[in-house]
Amino acid sequence: MIPFELAEPASLAEAIKLLDPEDSSVRPIAGGTALMLMMKAGVFRPARLVSLRAIKALTAVETRPDGALAIGAMTPLSVLERSAAMRVHAPVVTRTLRTLSNVRVRNVATIGGHLAHADPHMDLPPVLIALGAHIAVAGPAGERTIPVENLFAGYFETVLRRDELITAVVVPAQGSRRAAYLKCTTRAVHDWPALGVAVSLDHDGASGRAAKIVISAATEKPVRLPGAEAALGSGDLDDAALRRAGDAAAAEAETISDGQGSAAYKRQLVRVYVRRALSAALDRTGVRN
Repeated sequence: MIPFELAEPASLAEAIKLLDPEDSSVRPIAGGTALMLMMKAGVFRPARLVSLRAIKALTAVETRPDGALAIGAMTPLSVLERSAAMRVHAPVVTRTLRTLSNVRVRNVATIGGHLAHADPHMDLPPVLIALGAHIAVAGPAGERTIPVENLFAGYFETVLRRDELITAVVVPAQGSRRAAYLKCTTRAVHDWPALGVAVSLDHDGASGRAAKIVISAATEKPVRLPGAEAALGSGDLDDAALRRAGDAAAAEAETISDGQGSAAYKRQLVRVYVRRALSAALDRTGVRN
């Protein structure tokens, strides 16, 4: 690696001032699990890295008065995995984290960095989209919120400006909603998935409403499938309804080919795994939110 400057600001305001919106070689670094690999491979050669580790305000996990759970962007994934508040609020996140990479990565990687990296194979983005989560973002112009659904612009791309930082991830109260996440890996369970499917829906025992169906890994970015959601309908969620949703998802998804499989193979995975994920959310497989 070539020499670079490492800045370690103690406050969010100081960190933002150290970023340069015109220079792509100046970047923030959170856990660094992905960025360090890119640097070692020579894919990225920074002039300056702005470490966020000393900013203690970005590590809190707290329940807000409206019932939402706010997670500081610098919260390590392993801390979130063990969080009692997270387990009660949205246990689908806890379950997802157990097979996200390995414990050594989860001990270092942060939720803010996980999202900002925008790798379409990441596990949490589709889950957070299905839960209706949004991020809080800070920059020179002030603060703004972005639904996680709108964060990703393409393959390894987000809508964040170079001088903006994710400060928190906010997961709204889920009420009676149920959720599930399933992934298909071609090797070990913690490996990059060929497909990830997250679903959530209101449920009253026999029917579902306001379903959200989100896929990742098989596509250039995490995407909702409104056609599959509409095919599911709001009536009885019997096996025929789940099959319709799976078929509609396979027809709607714009899958891509990569090292985890061909586009055609992934389209068939979408058909099967959307149906399985909906069944899991309905607790027909013993797994539920």
